Amino acid sequence: MLNKKEIRFCLDEMEKMFPHAACELNHANPFELVIAVLLSAQCTDVLVNKVTDELFKKYKTPEDFLAVSLEELQQDIRSIGLYRNKAKNIQKLCQSLIDQYNGEVPRSKDDLMELAGVGRKTANVVASVAFKEPAIAVDTHVERVSKRLGICRWKDTVLEVEQTLMKKVPKDEWSDTHHRMIFFGRYHCKARNPNCTECPLLVVCREGQKRMKKR
Repeated sequence: MLNKKEIRFCLDEMEKMFPHAACELNHANPFELVIAVLLSAQCTDVLVNKVTDELFKKYKTPEDFLAVSLEELQQDIRSIGLYRNKAKNIQKLCQSLIDQYNGEVPRSKDDLMELAGVGRKTANVVASVAFKEPAIAVDTHVERVSKRLGICRWKDTVLEVEQTLMKKVPKDEWSDTHHRMIFFGRYHCKARNPNCTECPLLVVCREGQKRMKKR
């Protein structure tokens, strides 16, 4: 496991590599962000952005999503994985926004997690990106990078990874760290072909050092 100094080194190096890391899901407001993040489950941001480019022209409000049949909405997001389930959740979520929050997206993470299709990760993304609340959303990239580097243990659950990162990363850096770790995992420390040979973190990364010995 990395010590405090080594973690600081990792955070600083990731900042140098990805100083402008930010949410790559296109959105114009918190409502569009919630829909985009819901659609992004087990799907790439690139594909979601392709779909939402047209989707957000057709649907501007929760009422718009409820004004069409479920089948029509399914067709509009058909190219996205799990589109049937996601369409159902979008309409349920929109109904909840109208019934409970006057059509507005709630700011509280607990309230967000009560919405259909919104789990802890989605709530953290929305809180962080839309409302500038300090949060670390643990997606597949954040989990993989945290475990490979040894900030967290291999056996840790997603919740344990989040809690460990919240303890080990300064609170005012949570949101930036979340985005930088995603970029680091998406573009550098990839699942199948991590770029260990050119990684500035190799000096502290046991997983990377193991991989280099096997070459």
